[in-house]
Amino acid sequence: MDRTEDRALEEVFRIDVTVGAPILVGRSATAGRRQLIPILSGELTGPGLHGTVLPGGVDSQVIRPDGRCLLSARYGVALDDGGTFYIENNGLRTVPEPYREDVLEGRFVDPGVYYFRTVPTLEVYREQERWLLESLFVCEATRWPDKVRITFHRVL
Repeated sequence: MDRTEDRALEEVFRIDVTVGAPILVGRSATAGRRQLIPILSGELTGPGLHGTVLPGGVDSQVIRPDGRCLLSARYGVALDDGGTFYIENNGLRTVPEPYREDVLEGRFVDPGVYYFRTVPTLEVYREQERWLLESLFVCEATRWPDKVRITFHRVL
């Protein structure tokens, strides 16, 4: 049976994460720019799901000299019904060549020029959230100076 026409992505939920100012760890011509971005708070919304992002998370990034950003964000979510889960979201953000020096200097670049995708790994603690472990997810993300919107898509 050919299932190629059935393949799709389903938007499951989105998280708007409020972030702090990047903390520069270091920068060199060969390694790029290493920075840590505090995850302060946020909101999760989706059909049948609502919650808040717990404070204390961090997005660890290295922006390579070619403008490619490798990132790994780790944070917790508290659902309104009392449940919690943990997200480790690893990904890639790239910009066209004219914007590379801006991102290496830590300047904001219009989110419309970025390619920003991530692959989350989830950790759940209750049976109600177990369904999150039974599918693969990919995310598209948009970065503004003080927040990131991450849309979680289930691979069908």
